[in-house]
Amino acid sequence: MDDDLIDADRLSLSRKSRLPGAGFFYPDSLDDEYADRRAREAVEGAEVVVVADGDADGLGCVALLREVYDAALDVAPFEESLINRLDPALSDDGADEAGDEAHDESPVALVSAGPHSLLDALDRVAEYADPGVDVYVCDLCPDDAAITETIDAVVDRAETVRWFDHHQWDDTAAAAVREAGVDLVVGASDEECTTDVALRSLDATFPDHLKALATVTRDHDLWVKEDPRSDDLADYAHWASADEYVTVVGRYGPDLPDPVIDYLEEQRVEKERLIEAAVDRAEMRSVGPWTVGVTYGRCSQNEVAETLRERGADAAVIVKPAGSASIRGSEGFERCHEVAEQVNGGGHPRAAGCKPDIYDDMLDYAHHWSSEGYATRQVILAAFERLVGQDTDAADE
Repeated sequence: MDDDLIDADRLSLSRKSRLPGAGFFYPDSLDDEYADRRAREAVEGAEVVVVADGDADGLGCVALLREVYDAALDVAPFEESLINRLDPALSDDGADEAGDEAHDESPVALVSAGPHSLLDALDRVAEYADPGVDVYVCDLCPDDAAITETIDAVVDRAETVRWFDHHQWDDTAAAAVREAGVDLVVGASDEECTTDVALRSLDATFPDHLKALATVTRDHDLWVKEDPRSDDLADYAHWASADEYVTVVGRYGPDLPDPVIDYLEEQRVEKERLIEAAVDRAEMRSVGPWTVGVTYGRCSQNEVAETLRERGADAAVIVKPAGSASIRGSEGFERCHEVAEQVNGGGHPRAAGCKPDIYDDMLDYAHHWSSEGYATRQVILAAFERLVGQDTDAADE
């Protein structure tokens, strides 16, 4: 494939909004090879290994753990990289646009994972970690009790294994993890983010700026939206490398330094245009007692959902070009996780995600892009309809 075909910088905003990023077109085998190499490099020789979601909540836990183990990296190289990215004339070959420059490795190693890559990440920890390490799993929830064999291997390798989360856990999976010898702490998903759970579970006295980090992370992760700094954290976690984010928030908490704020403002120019494109193509659908706003596009789903909510939507569905979808609720709809669980996903009452299992080959994806996610939208709306049917059946009993 010609690289120019997936070069986002060469696309118009309209086309960029409708197509997935370049990483989508890389075979999973290459992604797996890269993830395996990165995990091995990070884990071997580490004193502590953290398997965490790569969003602000998961990375907030890593910042707390590096504070506990006195393992925070020096923030100065990352701040210098930020300044260089704002002024390319100052940049050298040691940094790229993602801020993934060469830097020291922390003895508290990070292995980033998502819900669908959790087992692979834990397998790599079991294979590459030095015997006797402390292992933490943060902001991740297994799909079911199939995790048993994998978590047993991690427990056999480690000195201790602790797991902090706030998602909706299956009772069988929770029991399997605890029976394996893991110290599992699951917070109430509508009251705490995982950084909150880690903050209260770790035997340490944290400085005020890290306590504030947990509070502001919760504001975003639970979709409270009362503190403007929470959007800064979410955006920065998305655009920066994981080590950069962890190091900077570990030093400053939610009050990000000027180079970060300047960087975010620059990045948000295009972000706002992508949000506008997604909002412009949204439609409102009545499903039972709810108004559901549905749209498609590569965009920041939280801001799109907020705009649709302001326009009267009880729930918002944002279908992404890669085939996944984000579901966001409101005071009028707190059942997002129930919708997502029907279509290969899960999450929280007001925020969930899914990827319907409807893509058999690239022709299905081609139809997905050209129809602006028509099949995915219909599958998710049907899940809303099933909730209406369940409520009706319950009322008739």
